[in-house]
Amino acid sequence: MMTAVLPETEPKAAGIRPEVRELKSAEFPAADKVWRDYHGMTGDPDRDRIFAVFLAGRIVSIARCRRHPDGVEVDGVFTPEAHRGRGYARMAVSTLVVACHNDELFMYAVESLARFYAEFGFISIPERDLPPGIRERYTWAVGNLEGAEVRPMHRRAGL
Repeated sequence: MMTAVLPETEPKAAGIRPEVRELKSAEFPAADKVWRDYHGMTGDPDRDRIFAVFLAGRIVSIARCRRHPDGVEVDGVFTPEAHRGRGYARMAVSTLVVACHNDELFMYAVESLARFYAEFGFISIPERDLPPGIRERYTWAVGNLEGAEVRPMHRRAGL
């Protein structure tokens, strides 16, 4: 199990430091509860690795990488509104990227977050360069990703 050493992001008076780690399969229902307000996502222990930031034992941010037959997709990066603006998503994504650095990682990034993901080595790519199994998730956009406000991105293995 990987746990990152992180800078304190909560006020010192609180005396609580965040913990970031990969979830065990038995903890996936806790992730599902957090994702309930984010597109109703759920974790699948057979295909997913989920990384979470905990504060006082509660998940305050989450990120997932999902193995498809033809590639690994990063998605499900979510921080409930009450915990935003404290760097928790950065912690979750950072831990995911370190743990999954041997995999080619692909994603559809929300346009406004493309610069955020670029900080982790993701670069913009043409949609046609995504593995078909990942590209298939956005068939509803019918080649109009600009209207969907998402950007295909890729991070090379080993970075």
